[in-house]
Amino acid sequence: MNKIRKDDEVIVIAGSDKGRRGRVTARVDADHIVVEGVHTVKKNVRPNPMKGEAGGVMSRDLAIHQSNVAIYNPATGKADRVGFKTLDDGAKVRVFKSSGEQIKG
Repeated sequence: MNKIRKDDEVIVIAGSDKGRRGRVTARVDADHIVVEGVHTVKKNVRPNPMKGEAGGVMSRDLAIHQSNVAIYNPATGKADRVGFKTLDDGAKVRVFKSSGEQIKG
């Protein structure tokens, strides 16, 4: 079970974008995630009239390692660690380590 999932709000804790917050838009593989507005690069794209694509400078978000982000706790307004807890019905859920409350989603 992954500690960070798609649509989670995360905060970057290491790297050039340290301190920025964003939502996880995709999971590239087991260790890398794409966060909107973080690790953005610009790329020159040629126009392709066969596909109807216009050329120009496009910006896109690249993947970063999940160890460089932490889940954002809206109650405290800070980054937090993720733990797991088994409910009475046998379901395994993610919880914030600091408060023990369940992570939504």
